[in-house]
Amino acid sequence: MNKITTENLDKVRQAVNICTMCGFCKSVCPSFKAVRWDSSVARGRVILSYGLLTGDIPADGSVIENIYTCTTCMDCVRRCPSKVNVVEIVELCRADLVKNGHILPKHKAAAENILEHGNPFGEKESAVRRLKVKPKNAEIGYFPGCAATFRSPETTKAALSVFRKLNVDHTVVDCKCCGSVMQRIGWDNSDVVKMMENNVAAIRKQNVETLIVSCAGCYRMFKEEYPKFTETPFKVLHISEFLASQNLKMKPMRISATYHDPCHLGRHANVYDAPREIIKRIPEITFNEMTNSRDTGRCCGGGGGVRSAYPDESKAMAEARLTEAAFADMIITSCPFCVNNLTFGMGEKKTRVADLIELADELL
Repeated sequence: MNKITTENLDKVRQAVNICTMCGFCKSVCPSFKAVRWDSSVARGRVILSYGLLTGDIPADGSVIENIYTCTTCMDCVRRCPSKVNVVEIVELCRADLVKNGHILPKHKAAAENILEHGNPFGEKESAVRRLKVKPKNAEIGYFPGCAATFRSPETTKAALSVFRKLNVDHTVVDCKCCGSVMQRIGWDNSDVVKMMENNVAAIRKQNVETLIVSCAGCYRMFKEEYPKFTETPFKVLHISEFLASQNLKMKPMRISATYHDPCHLGRHANVYDAPREIIKRIPEITFNEMTNSRDTGRCCGGGGGVRSAYPDESKAMAEARLTEAAFADMIITSCPFCVNNLTFGMGEKKTRVADLIELADELL
């Protein structure tokens, strides 16, 4: 039997006794709606992790798939009456699987690209070279993130344009990947911590006092994860938080819109008001919430490494989320991953999915 050695899963011993198997997680889990097996929902993943810990369950393909179709959206944690931290358990389980050689090919390639090139896509240029900017010392530093630099460059271009329009003295920090991809898939944390330390050193070298990010995953890393492993002597803001503090004079837009909360910005980091404050300042816009919004907002399906390894399941999750936004002409969000995956799920439909910073740039 394909047993694994476990170094991280001891926390499951307590969780498996706390979990009452009530099934509340099934009502909110995006991957369960796509996969439709009980093993793909939070309580199922707790049992699978416990089975791996005790050696009663082998690390076969079905187990690995159920552990890795979790988007780490944290909605199960919000809904759990017993407060089981399923996301932590899933990520610890993944770390043990990877340590035992069970890593999905797409994830392995992404992690190796980060270690060699500083980004998960294998792009050989650094972010600052790709953006054609020269790093300098400034109080405000902008961290563009891998997705917004190499796959959604319009997001980064919009952010830099907004800084210029607002006359904000800034610099683009000369950093590599924030480490979110490696941490989500269970890569060796010593590599992640080393990347954190190198990024912090680069940011300090540019005398940055406030770091602004436009990716929800990057925000979670710098705001929530970095302080667990290294000193972060600067303030971290999502770009929506920064813009909400500015005097924005935007042109009117006659359109019906709704807002999709990125999981890593919302449930993980509790940023809900700032993006909505910006949207409210757009003259003549008609804004309405989806049925599930703010802390109950459904996941787009693009996080946790699911999009790269299981694109069909990821698309199904996006399609499920989009049904709630059928009334809107535009879906606004604040993360390039959400923009990408919701657009992926849109198919032939013409509803626009817009990153908030791009919209702000258009209207300023």
